[in-house]
Amino acid sequence: MSKGEATKRQILNIAVKLASMQGINGLTIGDLAKKVGMSKSGLFAHFGAKDRLQLKVLEMAAQKFVELVMRPAFQEPVGEARIRALFTNWLKYIEGTDELPGGSVLIAASIELDDQPGELRDFVKNAQWELIHNIEKAIQLAIEVEDFRPDLKVREFAFSLYSFVLGYHHFRRMLESPDAKQLIEKSFEGLMIFARNKNR
Repeated sequence: MSKGEATKRQILNIAVKLASMQGINGLTIGDLAKKVGMSKSGLFAHFGAKDRLQLKVLEMAAQKFVELVMRPAFQEPVGEARIRALFTNWLKYIEGTDELPGGSVLIAASIELDDQPGELRDFVKNAQWELIHNIEKAIQLAIEVEDFRPDLKVREFAFSLYSFVLGYHHFRRMLESPDAKQLIEKSFEGLMIFARNKNR
């Protein structure tokens, strides 16, 4: 990696952290320049217009999601273990880390951008569909190895899991509900009981 690429990556890491707290539309060249100790013109040299920076931030956020949630989960054995790992990793990601103190940039961006047609919305939409398709693949494999019942509706399971996670995000972050974790864990276990192959 060249020095320029390393600098750009460092800037994007800080920008993703800011976006997790301020939202993608709240991210400004001025605030980011202060955080990284550069001039506005220096940042423009790396990214150009603000929408280019925002797109790169979303791409970096998607990459972090894959690294922290998807890749470790898909290293688990096919079947229920993989679904559980995906669920556990996803909750940790939403709960926030030092790198992402505000939690999921992509969930926040999907709310911010849902009525703003354009390249940013298209990216978030495609990233979310890719996630859903990967969840569906993991469910289908769990059916094939007979961890899950053969008549399980893959899309309905994926919809339920995705909805539970979005609900948890809202209950925990916006509503500050103290029982948010308990609620999603109970909901998830109910979903697993429903999905599990009773003949095994």
